Amino acid sequence: MDNKQIGRRIKEIRESRGYTQEQLAEKLNLSVQHVSVIERGVKSPRLDTFVRIANILEINADYLLRDVLRVSSQLTSNELYKMLGQVSEKEKRRILEVVRVLIETSEK
Repeated sequence: MDNKQIGRRIKEIRESRGYTQEQLAEKLNLSVQHVSVIERGVKSPRLDTFVRIANILEINADYLLRDVLRVSSQLTSNELYKMLGQVSEKEKRRILEVVRVLIETSEK
């Protein structure tokens, strides 16, 4: 398993959610050093810790594991969700309309 990529994604999501390592460690009931070790990819988190991280950061586990999963139905959705989070509500509505048109034309 690619611990460095998983750790990098955990860090990226943590920061995008506005959490410090200290805040995440507190929510996980872990030491800051332990969170740092996970984020640097030195060690992989235990499964229960991994699940708690995903739940606290409100991220799909598929996104965190995308480099090690061969098949995942959520990867594209997660990428789209992440990108949509970076645009205004007006732009989201425009993008949604484009997607609707693409889906309608692909069904014909």
